[in-house]
Amino acid sequence: MPTSLRHRARIVTLQTLYELEFAANSETSILKRNIKEKELPGEAATFAGSLVSGVIANKQLLDNTIGRFATAFPVDQLAAMDRNILRLALFEITISKEVPPKVAVNEAVELAKEFGADTSPKFINGVLGSVISEIKKSAQ
Repeated sequence: MPTSLRHRARIVTLQTLYELEFAANSETSILKRNIKEKELPGEAATFAGSLVSGVIANKQLLDNTIGRFATAFPVDQLAAMDRNILRLALFEITISKEVPPKVAVNEAVELAKEFGADTSPKFINGVLGSVISEIKKSAQ
């Protein structure tokens, strides 16, 4: 699948995760609507769906990881967009492992530039960089 389609799938994933924090709608209905609005084709839609369900299924583990590496802020006090960008990237880095960590970090920083605050890209990059450094140390 082309990189641009994967990026669009991550946007749909992020928007779905973000909306889930505030809406009473089901993950499935939100995801289906976002896929339709973004005109995401089959393989990319499946990818977005697997990311959404993976993040939701591992939310507590992902939040615990965020809490360990973003110690200045309790997870529930982070901006919702930043929190969901981190969840998505950490899912890709630590659980799904379908893409190299560097790709997941680059995608997360791009999402932070598009949807986060001015300070979000640097914050996201710092947290994910710390996670990757610890993973590398553990592997040695």
